[in-house]
Amino acid sequence: MAQQKKFGTAPVFFTAIATILGAILFLRFGFAVGTLGFWGVIVIIILGHLVTIPTSLALSEIATNRRVEGGGEYFIISRSFGLNIGSAIGLALYLSQAISVAFYVIAFTEAFDFFFVFMKNSYNIALPRQAISIPIMLLLSLLIIKKGANLGVKALYFVVVILFITLILFFFGSPAPNAEVQSSIFNFEMRNMKDFFIVFAIIFPAFTGMTAGVGL
Repeated sequence: MAQQKKFGTAPVFFTAIATILGAILFLRFGFAVGTLGFWGVIVIIILGHLVTIPTSLALSEIATNRRVEGGGEYFIISRSFGLNIGSAIGLALYLSQAISVAFYVIAFTEAFDFFFVFMKNSYNIALPRQAISIPIMLLLSLLIIKKGANLGVKALYFVVVILFITLILFFFGSPAPNAEVQSSIFNFEMRNMKDFFIVFAIIFPAFTGMTAGVGL
């Protein structure tokens, strides 16, 4: 019997990295810092890692001791805790994936915000956001259906390269000219703590990207 072809280590690793360094990092971390301050976001990062690091270690142990088949984390949960608990958690995972897809589509459309502003200012045409998201999502879906998942794996390397270039440019960047910068790193200031758990709920999905590679 021919051995089934697998993705390999690199695509699985890069899938998790691309999910972690995704839309929330670029679109919502600025909102989090502006709302809670630098140290408020540090607290969120610590809490997020207190959840995800033990989960990652447990997933690694279970995946090492048994063959993980289709379903990813649902397969692991259902085989570890039984079908009753696995089914209940599986429904939550299904809903989270459906909501994540909608969130990623919205985040993808945000990248073309400059185009909508240009059309409004130059031609006084107010295009709906769906004018970009729906056609491109349909085109990408058609390509994946026609070419298979290997197309997504090949595109993944390109996406990861863009992500790392973006991070390098971010760290070498500087504030806008004549911008008023107030450093609150060294005074341990945390503000708007009444909104802490709202911001935490928005930011936390960025820490769950490690589950993206479980099913691969």
